[in-house]
Amino acid sequence: MIGKRDKQAIGQTLLAAFRGAGAVEIAPDILLPAESLLDLYGEDIRARAYVTADPIRGEMMLRPDFTVPVVQAHMENGAEPAKYCYLGEVFRKQDMGDIRPANPRDNEYLQAGFELFSRDPDADAELFALFHGLLAPYGVTAQMGDMGLLLDAVAGLPLTEDRAYALSHHIWRPGRFDRLLARFSTPTPMHKFDEPAAAWAGLRTPDEMTRRIARLQADAAVAPLPAIWTERLERLFNLHAPATQALPALHELADDMPAIAPAVVRIATRMQAIADRGIDLDGIIFDASHGRTTLEYYDGFTFSFVANHDGWPPVASGGRYDALTRVLGKGREIPAVGGIIRPGLIAELEADA
Repeated sequence: MIGKRDKQAIGQTLLAAFRGAGAVEIAPDILLPAESLLDLYGEDIRARAYVTADPIRGEMMLRPDFTVPVVQAHMENGAEPAKYCYLGEVFRKQDMGDIRPANPRDNEYLQAGFELFSRDPDADAELFALFHGLLAPYGVTAQMGDMGLLLDAVAGLPLTEDRAYALSHHIWRPGRFDRLLARFSTPTPMHKFDEPAAAWAGLRTPDEMTRRIARLQADAAVAPLPAIWTERLERLFNLHAPATQALPALHELADDMPAIAPAVVRIATRMQAIADRGIDLDGIIFDASHGRTTLEYYDGFTFSFVANHDGWPPVASGGRYDALTRVLGKGREIPAVGGIIRPGLIAELEADA
């Protein structure tokens, strides 16, 4: 059993490394206003956050993550470029199933993190190289992806605006996404809505129901998505290979899916910037679906470092979240990328060594 003191010691070592990389330490509150934050985190953390009611402040939650409060603080007062680091507990419900797992994950655990606000095109490579150097001694496997690649692929499908929006909205929920894609790929039966004999009743107004019926009828008239596009999406989403092998496959896919061509160029440029920092790309796995089951505010580059232990979460993870700065910036925005390391898992890896 690894004690909290040992985890804190490793966390302080990571924090010192982040400060050495030019970051300013920041300490967001542990108890945060829940109203706006829960909408920003997405369904995964929303379902796992500890929320309580304060008689004066309203709905509050224990900090489930550092990135959103750090972005809030930066967009209110920070100049650019800026680097921040932090160390502290986050709180998330872990066991959501009917059967308690044999090795339940901690509901409270340490995160050491680094957030970089910069317009430098090499910021992704800078952050990844920092994490790679800190984690190289522990034998973890580096993985990366790009949510922008997938969002661009969906936006490029020959779909109506409503259908494309629905798919992109659920891209972080693969099960729902697949069901929608299957529905849009087959003819939609035309619904017949008879004029009711009685007055309409319910939470929606008659005008709202009339518009809803019109949308359903219009959607039923849309031709199904040709099967070739589903096949291309599956090829893209299933791409999982060493980075040097993945890049030619991405260029080949871009020939069939022109909408992803700019993202492929961006990924190739990022890979070169990482290689220029002395990192072997053959040792990095490119997973095109990486990031689809993590935080929904990631909209570009994503990465993680995973250990060879069944049931473990990533030892470290992170990504780009430019859209989040637009939401919280109140008219201002700045490209931003960040990541966290779990000192507790590092402590366990050291104990196993």
